[in-house]
Amino acid sequence: MKELLEYMVKELVDSPDNVEITEEEEDEKTVIFKLKVAEEDLGKVIGKKGRTANALRVIMRAASAKRGKSSIVKIMD
Repeated sequence: MKELLEYMVKELVDSPDNVEITEEEEDEKTVIFKLKVAEEDLGKVIGKKGRTANALRVIMRAASAKRGKSSIVKIMD
């Protein structure tokens, strides 16, 4: 799942080398992905009114549900 998020984010940003994703398990059914991008790419990942960020979260939730888990995507600044 981390690879899916990494692929989507790297396609959105201008500096794909600066994309960092850390994965933490909150419990055995919940995974937290912490996403860091270059400061100038932050707006591209969030999008207007947070629509891009919400779309990323929906896709990740659907992918995790398929595996019987839930996921949280946090965008770090």
